Amino acid sequence: MDYKIRYAGGHVEVLNEQGEFLFSADNEYEARCELRAIEAA
Repeated sequence: MDYKIRYAGGHVEVLNEQGEFLFSADNEYEARCELRAIEAA
């Protein structure tokens, strides 16, 4: 699955390939770690 990470008001938001919100994180590194955990599950 493809994801989009966008910056929004001091944090990042992760969206799926349809543009739907999945979760937010403090920074891009944290978001990518969370995505790795989701994909490994």
